Amino acid sequence: MDFYKFTINFYNICQWIIDEFCLINTFKMKYIKQSVLLLASAIVLMSFSDHEKGKTEKKQQYEKQARTKKYWPNGAQLVISVSMQFETGGQPEGAESPFSGTPLPKGQPDLPAESWYRYGGNEGIYRMLDLWKKYDIKVTSHVVGSAAEKYPEVAKAIANGGHEIAAHGFTWDNQWNKNYADELNFVKKGVDVVEKITGQKAVGYNANWLRRSPNTLKVLQELGFLYHIDDLSHDEPFITKVKGKNFVVVPYTLRNNDIVNIEGKHWSPEQFLAQLKFEFDRLYEEGASKRRMMSISFHDRIGGTPAMVHAMEEFIKYAKEKHGVVFMRKDDIAKMVMNDPDTPVDNSEEKFNK
Repeated sequence: MDFYKFTINFYNICQWIIDEFCLINTFKMKYIKQSVLLLASAIVLMSFSDHEKGKTEKKQQYEKQARTKKYWPNGAQLVISVSMQFETGGQPEGAESPFSGTPLPKGQPDLPAESWYRYGGNEGIYRMLDLWKKYDIKVTSHVVGSAAEKYPEVAKAIANGGHEIAAHGFTWDNQWNKNYADELNFVKKGVDVVEKITGQKAVGYNANWLRRSPNTLKVLQELGFLYHIDDLSHDEPFITKVKGKNFVVVPYTLRNNDIVNIEGKHWSPEQFLAQLKFEFDRLYEEGASKRRMMSISFHDRIGGTPAMVHAMEEFIKYAKEKHGVVFMRKDDIAKMVMNDPDTPVDNSEEKFNK
């Protein structure tokens, strides 16, 4: 009931009782009426305060329960995972570059384009490694086998920084058109080369432009892989069955991807930063009521430029202001969710994985 109306009604009732049954002079009557009005106001105000206090306590209890409920086994509200693709030297002739729109005749070396790729091995990876070290962030680096062969010191620096060494094929080559045996040999060759250089055997995989074949997950399972990232269907890791066994999918991103947005759409680093913040804000909010993961992808020659590293540093500082934000390697994510009963199962590709 409206506080004002209730008080007036209560006062009118009390005044009628006094007028009908009390024989008191006018001065005393005025005093009593004022006292009754004050008393009525005090009673209603106390009731109103108790009601509001009850509502506040219930709201605080609900918010506390929401904060207490955790959807990641490690208690995070949002997990962020960065991919740092090391590809310099593994690209084929005529690979995408700022110059590939006007290709030179076949067999003619495109020297500026090759120098653009070399930037990743000379500058980009090292600049990003400095950033990760500054903020104690561990990332996943998908390493092309031939890139590690040409720049072994770069591959070793990534591994020595505590970052995950994941597989990315031996060269930039299609997998979607390979038969089972050829694909298995292609993946294994890349894994073996990088393991020999870094001492780390990859358990995660990323195909060239995500274009895997119908056999890829079976190949990866046979080679002892734990997960792959060539999927865009979820904002959280999930399980898919491969030959009846659990295989983890840690989804990749095109939305927060430098090669798509910086090179492909010609965004500025400032636009890329705005995208990361918008994505983060929404996923962090959703993370209060469900499991959420944010994926970010940087490539050596693109994400490793000064302006892009500056943009990423600004994002890191922005994200770390929030409680419950955790940066993780993808292998650690896969191990954490592999046998967790709350991890969703999606067998949309079941016909290929039997």
